[in-house]
Amino acid sequence: MGETRRTALITGSGRNIGRASALALAKNGNNVIVNGSANRDNCEHVADEARALGVDAMVVMGDIGNPDDLGAIAAQCFEKFGRVDILVNNAAVRPNSPFLDTDEDEWDRILNIDFHAARRLAKLCLPGMVDAGWGRIINFAGMNAIHGYNGRAPVSVSKHAAWGLTKSLAKEFGKQGVTTNIISPGPIQPDEAEPEMREHIESMVGRVPVGRLGKNEEIGAMVALLASDDGAFINGQLLQVNGGAET
Repeated sequence: MGETRRTALITGSGRNIGRASALALAKNGNNVIVNGSANRDNCEHVADEARALGVDAMVVMGDIGNPDDLGAIAAQCFEKFGRVDILVNNAAVRPNSPFLDTDEDEWDRILNIDFHAARRLAKLCLPGMVDAGWGRIINFAGMNAIHGYNGRAPVSVSKHAAWGLTKSLAKEFGKQGVTTNIISPGPIQPDEAEPEMREHIESMVGRVPVGRLGKNEEIGAMVALLASDDGAFINGQLLQVNGGAET
């Protein structure tokens, strides 16, 4: 691609779906910006893996739930690459937070990470996409989040908001060459996860008609499709990648 190589920012890309998405985009020839909030070593490793595929990569650490950090993340991306062509809003938290026990600070924390970060980054990245006449925004929902988490109301609210944002941006910016879609993964086998979360995910295999958990790389493949020129006519869609699990 040479000088026309496109650049992708993937939040929460030090492990699992974020890492797989970053590497799938790199395999398609896109420069990648790897983001994480805590484990820089993981992020640097992903960036090295991307460089080994022949693209440029950088690591930008920061808490996407903090608007100041988010602005600094975007500024570093623009300084190096000029603009972000592909925005993958992957990072999220899913704490067990029963409704009656969730205080205002916790609501704000979860909404800031799971929804407002995607909204804010879209606002920061869209001007460059519009100027270029080409862009991709890829958000993430979740099978349980869309149908209502038991004990995780802030997560469900955030993901419904992300779905609404996806549909609105798709309609507003589609004619300007920018598509916006949202992926809803089914149960995915994590590369890294806390024991409780791993046990929870593995317990869901019985709900999947294909008889297994999904792979991070299978979500990454969908991200790569949506981010490619071949995905140009997919816009405003919620794409369920879940092995046929009931939704």
